[in-house]
Amino acid sequence: MSVGCTHSRYASGYLVRAAVSAPSVYNTQPWAFVMDDDGKGLELHTDPARRLLVRDPHGREMVVSCGAALFNVRLAMRHLGFNPVVETFPCPADPTYLARVMWGAYVRPGLDEQDLFEALRLRHSARGPFLPDPLPATLADELGREARREGATLHWIDDSTGRRELSQMVREAEDVHRTDPAHAAEQAGWTWRLARARRDGIPVGTDVHHPDSIPFAGRDYADLTRMFPTPPRRWTGRSGRVAVLSTDRDDRSAWLRAGQALERVLLHAAAQDVMAAFHTQPLEIDPLRVRIRRTLSGGAFPQMILRLGYVPYVRSLPRRPVTDVLAWEARTS
Repeated sequence: MSVGCTHSRYASGYLVRAAVSAPSVYNTQPWAFVMDDDGKGLELHTDPARRLLVRDPHGREMVVSCGAALFNVRLAMRHLGFNPVVETFPCPADPTYLARVMWGAYVRPGLDEQDLFEALRLRHSARGPFLPDPLPATLADELGREARREGATLHWIDDSTGRRELSQMVREAEDVHRTDPAHAAEQAGWTWRLARARRDGIPVGTDVHHPDSIPFAGRDYADLTRMFPTPPRRWTGRSGRVAVLSTDRDDRSAWLRAGQALERVLLHAAAQDVMAAFHTQPLEIDPLRVRIRRTLSGGAFPQMILRLGYVPYVRSLPRRPVTDVLAWEARTS
């Protein structure tokens, strides 16, 4: 069963509205969508103009972000009662063309799928310290199963030695980025003051805590470390649970899988009011990424570092409207 052409534009817009709620590096939202000429599917492309050439020269994090958006497309299609039929990398000659999602047979969505869809409006990226409340004892196993459903592995870093080693690598990488003029300029280009309201990037007001207030250093969007080299307060026990999301390979297909696994994990956590903070700085420096692979992810390729916990409040980031990211004419032959 397929969606009639009369409603294809509305349906495509519905899918894209779900897709753009996915997380992305610096909130760059590096995706573009195209409705098929026949209205039977939706194309997902990267937007090369939004690629971070300094931080992400190989486009790995860009594809991971687009993978998260792809999962949301699949989820929205299931919410409407259709099975998504996904074809990845359908045009090898076009490296921007990541996937085509077509309308499959009608099957009533399950309760777990509905819960994940409802969590789309709940999920937000966290920064800084978490509340001290412990997470549910069963959550780690649940999130591990969710990651495996998408072909990825979630490695929990619970021992003190592993957490200390990982936090030191995050610290080392963040120090490198802060002192590198090219990194600083790229980050500043995606950071803006409230008076310059945009539909992408990171508003300075999003950060209310010093980026060094917990053992896992955060990105200094508000330039607080220049004004206050030492944080006024430290929360040593408020980092939450720490995990590394990994894949068995390290190619574009694996990156796309990692993004879908990440979003499934994030939505399952958000359905239980648990949010995630991201610390990908050491994954952007090759020697540190190799160390994480050897010592903390069981030989698998690390794709994302995240902390999970309860937050006292959430701050939503702006999103580009559907009209900015959805085109009606196919980009490929």
